[in-house]
Amino acid sequence: MEAVSETALGEDRTLLLVDDDDSFLKRLARAMEKRGFEVETAESVAAGRAIATARPPAFAVIDLRLEDGNGLDVVEAIREKRPDSRIVILTGYGAIATAVAAVKIGATDYLSKPADANDITAALLANGDSLPPPPENPMSADRVRWEHIQRVYEQCERNVSETARRLNMHRRTLQRILAKRSPR
Repeated sequence: MEAVSETALGEDRTLLLVDDDDSFLKRLARAMEKRGFEVETAESVAAGRAIATARPPAFAVIDLRLEDGNGLDVVEAIREKRPDSRIVILTGYGAIATAVAAVKIGATDYLSKPADANDITAALLANGDSLPPPPENPMSADRVRWEHIQRVYEQCERNVSETARRLNMHRRTLQRILAKRSPR
């Protein structure tokens, strides 16, 4: 895989990280600083837009769903000020329609959570024509399904009936899945 040279970006290594998961945001910021990026963080769409407007970054990693809105709003703000920036969208809600929308708005790449700093760096620095290599240790399909069910369950405030309705699943089936340990 060919990386974008630093001179192509004017040696600008500014990176905006936008995610509402505070512990993930701090870990990722430390990891990206070790990789030579000048990191600035935001935990909301409003804070991300403010930074994007005041100091548009050369790179950005933005969570799709934030507590106060949609991360694509931050992508638009960055694109208005700095069309050459490289933006990666992160999400735990992998959906083809959302990926298409993110790329149309201007995202360079789209990664599902959990993505590690190596995957993110590869996506940020990838040549536009080549895809980053597949992850070394991807989640199994069973694990992805389990993660999705757990997320919807939490969003429904741990209400089994509402979760089953939203997932179009029988309530007892959902209870059995929730009672089991997470797959690897």
